[in-house]
Amino acid sequence: MSLLSKLYLRFSWLSMDVVFGAIAGAVFFSKLLRVELGWAIYLLLGMAVWSIYTADHLLDSRKKTEANLSPRHQFHLRNSKVLSALLAVFALVGLGFAYQIFGLNRELIWSLILGGLILASMTLIRKAGKNMVWAKEISIAIFYVLGIAWISLLRVDSIDLNWNSWAFLGIYSLLALINLLILSHLDRKQDEAAGFASAAQLFTPISFIELIRRACFLFLVLVLACFILFPSFYRPFACVLLVMGLVHYLAFFNPKLTAEQVRMRTEAIFMLPLVLYFL
Repeated sequence: MSLLSKLYLRFSWLSMDVVFGAIAGAVFFSKLLRVELGWAIYLLLGMAVWSIYTADHLLDSRKKTEANLSPRHQFHLRNSKVLSALLAVFALVGLGFAYQIFGLNRELIWSLILGGLILASMTLIRKAGKNMVWAKEISIAIFYVLGIAWISLLRVDSIDLNWNSWAFLGIYSLLALINLLILSHLDRKQDEAAGFASAAQLFTPISFIELIRRACFLFLVLVLACFILFPSFYRPFACVLLVMGLVHYLAFFNPKLTAEQVRMRTEAIFMLPLVLYFL
């Protein structure tokens, strides 16, 4: 593995790829809904995403033996004290910063409610185990897209919140779900060894791969329909999603790529919407 790949791997273990992907997603929806978001909103979003993902990885690694964990979870187990301290600092600083930026207004209150729902969902699914494995990837995809679009949705003018915008919200959620299904398939053996429940365990490998293929085809058809049928304003957004979907499909179904290479490509492509910031 090259030095660059090793560095990106550590970058990914720290969930920084997810953080920048979430910020890029927020840019996508701010441009889509014609809402201006300042740097403070992007910083708060990044802190919140990092905190949620790091907390989830720390909880997953706590009660497992290191030998049965994935490299990502082994990293969190070995560095649990440092990461837990950083998590506490980020949570406290983030809450104080959010209060300073928003004040005690509806945006802060509704954002705290959304955060509570996300934590409650994570806790419920974790405790339910295999009984709610089918809901894990779906809920994560929905909450992820809601989270990155949340402030834009609260600030958007009613004229810009039309059915075209809702269609993009749904399509982006489908892409997030496809990404999670791909990761679930890549981690099937490690999840089974560590005792983690995932959607991939509900199907045979062949059936699950076919499910991902069909989901990719559905996504690409929907994006092309948006490009053709929607007004020209929406075409740059459709193009960005089309590229993101094609990278997922071409990476996952390329037999020459390793699991880590597929993971890196499908995670990194979520940063592509940052190009919309300059349009």
